[in-house]
Parts: sequence; structure tokens; C-alpha cells
Amino acid sequence: MTDRLTPRAREIATAARTLLEESGPTALTLRTLADRLGIKAPSLYKHFPDKHAVEVELIAQMLEESAAALEAAEARDPGSLLTLAEAYRTYALDHPHLYCLATERPLPRAALPAGLEDRAAMPLMRVCGGDLDLARSVWAFAHGMVVLEIHGRFPDDADLGAAWKRGLKAFSR
Repeated sequence: MTDRLTPRAREIATAARTLLEESGPTALTLRTLADRLGIKAPSLYKHFPDKHAVEVELIAQMLEESAAALEAAEARDPGSLLTLAEAYRTYALDHPHLYCLATERPLPRAALPAGLEDRAAMPLMRVCGGDLDLARSVWAFAHGMVVLEIHGRFPDDADLGAAWKRGLKAFSR
């Protein structure tokens, strides 16, 4: 996963991930990250040129991990959109700050490892029979549901499991 990083850069990325997961994206500053590591902020620049580069690494981690989660779901229950959606939702809800960092602004495609975005999308493409428009529509539904759930936008008594099943059923052929 992080073979592209030096051991020290991996340590910085791990600390950044912990800080993000604990406190959210606004807490992820180079100064706070340096404080957490017990170093001066300029020392971080030896490993990451700026905060954006740290965020790109975290986004790459999210794509790698979510791809693995979706691939595992697909292996357990091939062709099941419901199983894939459950894995997507579970991953996002288990890592809400990382998920939001990776999905609530433009994806830094040019800075990501080659092929990573495609790998993350392939389980959905396969379950959608290669239909790109269907896959995009399903992803938009799943992303919208997850973001609304993360941000507490549903009423407390909402049956989100039923809403997911109903929404996904609408995409069935």
C-alpha cells in the first residue's frame, strides 16, 4: 500500500491519518502534524512538499482500502450490488473523515498512483455489467446516501437499511 513512501514518509502519513480520523480535516495542518510527531513543521517538507501532498497520500490510502473492501465483497458474493453497496457503506462509515477528505472535492487524479482510481471502480463496473452510466448512477446514489448519513442529515428514526435496499432495487435490471 505505501511502498511508494520512505519509512519516515510512511510514519508521517500514519500520523496524518490518525490525526484526520480523530479530529477531522480541519485539524490536519502541517503544524499540528509536526507537533504530533515531535518535530518542527519545516522538517515535514523533506518528505512531503506541502499539505496537499499529505492529503493525496491519504486519498490514495482510501482508494486502496476501499478497493480491497469492494474486491473482498465481490469475491464473497459475485454479482451482488447489495453486497457491494454494503461494503462501500461500511468502509465509508468506518472512516468518515477520510471518506469526506477523498470525496468532497475534486479528485487529484494526476497525483494518484497509476491505475488506482480504475481499481477502486472495477468491482462496481463488473457488477453493472460494464455499463459506465449505470455504474456512475449507482455510485452517485451510494455516495449521496453515505455523505448524508455521515453528516447526520437523516432523521433518527429513518430506516436507512430499507432506504439503501429500495434505492439499489431501482438500479436492478
